[in-house]
Amino acid sequence: MKYHTIDSNLFVKNRNKFIAQMKPNSVAIFNSNDIYPVSADSSLPFAQHRDIFYLSGIDQEESILLLFPDAPYENQREMLFLKETNEHIAIWEGAKLNKEQAFTTSGIKTVYWLQNFEKVLAELMTYSDTIYINTNEHYRAEVETETREARFVKWWKNKYPAHTVAKSNPILQRIRSVKEPEEIALIQEACNITDKAFRRILPFVKPGVMEYEIEAEMIHEFVRNRSKGFAYTPIIASGNSANVLHYIENNKACNDGELILMDTAAEYANYSSDLTRTIPVSGRYSPRQKAVYNAVLRVKNEATKMLTPGTLWKQYHIEVGQIMTSELLGLGLLDKADVQNEDPEWPAYKKYFMHGTSHHMGLDTHDYGILTEPMKANMVFTVEPGIYIPAEGFGIRIEDDIVVQETGEPFNLMKNIPIEVDEIETLMNA
Repeated sequence: MKYHTIDSNLFVKNRNKFIAQMKPNSVAIFNSNDIYPVSADSSLPFAQHRDIFYLSGIDQEESILLLFPDAPYENQREMLFLKETNEHIAIWEGAKLNKEQAFTTSGIKTVYWLQNFEKVLAELMTYSDTIYINTNEHYRAEVETETREARFVKWWKNKYPAHTVAKSNPILQRIRSVKEPEEIALIQEACNITDKAFRRILPFVKPGVMEYEIEAEMIHEFVRNRSKGFAYTPIIASGNSANVLHYIENNKACNDGELILMDTAAEYANYSSDLTRTIPVSGRYSPRQKAVYNAVLRVKNEATKMLTPGTLWKQYHIEVGQIMTSELLGLGLLDKADVQNEDPEWPAYKKYFMHGTSHHMGLDTHDYGILTEPMKANMVFTVEPGIYIPAEGFGIRIEDDIVVQETGEPFNLMKNIPIEVDEIETLMNA
């Protein structure tokens, strides 16, 4: 892995939080992701399932984590099952983790090779009553491919139908949403790498530059700072393309007088950052562009202040909508009649700001978190208001990553990344 070694104490703490919420006499099992084929002998780069990584630090395919806190013997309470390395694998792919390395990474003493999994599980099933299966219940999930986890669930249900089934996901949604200090430090490192890339491209952008050239400059900076690359598919949208919320073609020329909306950020050690900035191709905002930009920035700053313990996500978005409505009135994009006659289910401001303001962030860019429950300290949220004006040929979004604090102002992990108009213009014209 490119990233620096993570202290195994983080994964010990994470497992202890999960175990504390398990039912008596229960087993929980977590599988790695598959390596997904493309065609012929090609495959996509491996990306570890975030749950097994969160609980063990194991960043390797064909791995299984088993937790059984009430097992009769101590060596059965936490187990890893790994793909056995050999000389052929070492020559062609590089050696996989050995048992000692797996212990150093995870803090788990009992490590078996994968071929022993079914035999060991058969014994543990005789001692247990319940099994936790790990299904994806994220509110944005749309899974069409059968995952390794899904295949395991089908196999297990057929093999052990008398056991009670419980769900890992509600536990993980809660514990993963509240970050440990070590996790916040990893997200901060992803943000720091993103900062370097953003500063790299500011003097690089000129009329005629291609969107994909900006993408190339950013990935260069990410990788040279130990990131695997973009935390999500990058959006580099010049001109009217910024009004397509998930524009990812990144294949157009950036023209004089246009703005470029860049929703691009680095990952580090599987943790995400999530940044959006909107910059002028020419290095100077027009008066109208500057007015809209500063309106979005004011909304972002006010929305950030609301990320405090006890805040309810739904009410938060209602209040942000009211602030945005005021700014749109000031810009002349809405009038009082628009607001008075608005549909409560789709308020007037939604014509220009149609997406949400914030989402949980962490191991996943749209991270785990139960949206009906109040915000807590050490949750990490994005704040990303935008105003999109197709009739004027531009859209503006600004986004930072914010840590909810127990007391005091929320902490901005991206506080050092240029955001003010004057700062961006100065760096672009240096």
